[in-house]
Amino acid sequence: MVDANPDHDCSGGVVAVSRCRARFYDPTGRNHGGLPTWPCRMAPAHLLTRRQLTARALRPGGQPIAGQVLWMGRRRTVRVAYLYDVALAKPKRHATERQRAALDKAMTARRTCPTCGQDVGYCIPRSLGECVDCHDTAIARMHGRAA
Repeated sequence: MVDANPDHDCSGGVVAVSRCRARFYDPTGRNHGGLPTWPCRMAPAHLLTRRQLTARALRPGGQPIAGQVLWMGRRRTVRVAYLYDVALAKPKRHATERQRAALDKAMTARRTCPTCGQDVGYCIPRSLGECVDCHDTAIARMHGRAA
């Protein structure tokens, strides 16, 4: 078993830990509103973030937050990642064939230009309302230039 205390090494000596990491070490949650807190890379192995659960094809499944990881981000802001118990996680849900068909139909509609009727291979910008080629042609026509 790995010692989760950042102030001790395996030989029994004390390890120097930055003040920032020591400030975020609170496995009881006494200093962080009752929520167990660890610095980056020091949380117990059974607690995972949403991304880590997703990588294992799991989801939190309605369970409460079991803990948090805090670290200093850019511009001296405190960042947070919430942790969930892997034992309470549920398998990821998968879309049905009808849902996939509906999504494919919606994406095709987003890629089809209403002016030229072609599937342009990218989502039509809402700011233009048509594909870039049709928009450029309309702008050139408006200014009296050939496209």
